[in-house]
Amino acid sequence: MRKIIHVPHEVLTTPSKSVDTIDHAVVDLVKEMEKILAAQVDPQGVGLAAPQIGVGLRIFIAKPSKNKRAEAYINPKILESIPLPDETTDDKKRKSHRLEGCLSIPFIWSPVKRPSAVKVEYQDLNRKKHTKWMKGFMAVIFQHEVDHLMGILFTQRALEQKATLYEEKNGKLEKMDY
Repeated sequence: MRKIIHVPHEVLTTPSKSVDTIDHAVVDLVKEMEKILAAQVDPQGVGLAAPQIGVGLRIFIAKPSKNKRAEAYINPKILESIPLPDETTDDKKRKSHRLEGCLSIPFIWSPVKRPSAVKVEYQDLNRKKHTKWMKGFMAVIFQHEVDHLMGILFTQRALEQKATLYEEKNGKLEKMDY
């Protein structure tokens, strides 16, 4: 079984290629990705992009909770998003920013501002094309994983937003100097 690749591996910052044909090799790759994600416990993951195991293809899986089955997203695209509220918006209406992390950058966390809803397009393993809105946590996962497929890591988004990066040490978060 392949291993999760960590920064600074080149595949993590290289845009991935589209999947031309959803064949047995793609199905087998997704099954392997599901096993790798399921085996990941510290930290536990909710998504895994093919580049994170060294495969430069536009494929990711997402498993937003333990009770759900992992779903495959092939050639995913974000078609549109609901913009983030501006800073003058009432606090209750403003989107909260969860700390994001990444299996390829273990124990590093940062709040990343992302749209709370995105209209997406992708294919499933049965070659069926889907277009739908994703909201909340699933929208965040989708954006994070699509970034992976474009060679963008969450830490790059955090630095662009001038957000604080935290390193987890002995179960506690410590602000990183950079």
